[in-house]
Amino acid sequence: MRNTVPRRLELFRTMWRIRAFEEEALDAHRAQEIAGPLHVSIGQEAVSAGLCINLETADRLTSNHRGHGHVLAKGADPKRMLAELYGRADGYCGGKGGSMHIADFSVGMLGANGVVAGGIPIAVGAAQGLKLLGEKALVVCIFGDGAVNRGPFLEGFNWAALFRLPVLFVCEDNGVAAFTQTATMTAGPGIVARAQSMGVEGRSVDGNDVVAVDEAVAELVEAIRATGEPRFLHAQTYRLMGHTSTDAAAWRSQEEVQSARQSEPIGRLRALLLEEGCSERDLDGIERAARQEMQEARRFAQAAPWPLPEDAFSDVQDIGAEAWRR
Repeated sequence: MRNTVPRRLELFRTMWRIRAFEEEALDAHRAQEIAGPLHVSIGQEAVSAGLCINLETADRLTSNHRGHGHVLAKGADPKRMLAELYGRADGYCGGKGGSMHIADFSVGMLGANGVVAGGIPIAVGAAQGLKLLGEKALVVCIFGDGAVNRGPFLEGFNWAALFRLPVLFVCEDNGVAAFTQTATMTAGPGIVARAQSMGVEGRSVDGNDVVAVDEAVAELVEAIRATGEPRFLHAQTYRLMGHTSTDAAAWRSQEEVQSARQSEPIGRLRALLLEEGCSERDLDGIERAARQEMQEARRFAQAAPWPLPEDAFSDVQDIGAEAWRR
């Protein structure tokens, strides 16, 4: 099945669903239908698609603040995702989590996370739990390049290696931690070397080449399922948009962005599929279907009810709740 046109069409479809979701969300934000900034991953879709196509539903996933693509590729419902961004009761967190905190345990999505590197110890803890329970599933932990300079990176990798836990750590490296070039604040010979120094085997891949990501993840997942030990994937990509939906990214040159657009993942796979005999009509149909799906999801979110005031105290830390209500 791997390296076949049907599989690549599936990857193409997943990437377009992610792109269409985020472009619809950005349009809703500009129309003031969504409050607060969004962290979109336009340009990074190959990592989500190439990763999740190799996972089972029972496999767990933790994400970061830029997690729409990860959640969608793992199988979440875009209607409930957009409803969450709208703050509506039909959203995954009842409208209380927003863009950075979407979780769907039914598909193994343990949650996105607004704290940089915050998902790493959560993923390692989940993997420890799976091992104690004797389950065969693995955990995938996605974080950005800024996370490798925070304490949870060291703690999580050390723990996973020491206790031989089934975790695939994935660094989605777009080269910029918020607004700062990561290379200017990262010591040592590189991220892969840092992982290997703690006993976690790792490799780098072109994160804008979804076929390469698919192949690399397949090998790493197979190794984890065979050994029960952690692995690391360093996927180099590029974020075409600013840090948030309110950031015009004037801090970088348009020449840099235009150059990056030449290697963005959807266009690259489209060119490959055309070479392999797929038609313009079929590929355009995939894009059109994705946009129609997300437009329908937006209508669902617009029509969804607002949370009830009394629901503000459900599903949250309840110590002292009685005092808050008074």
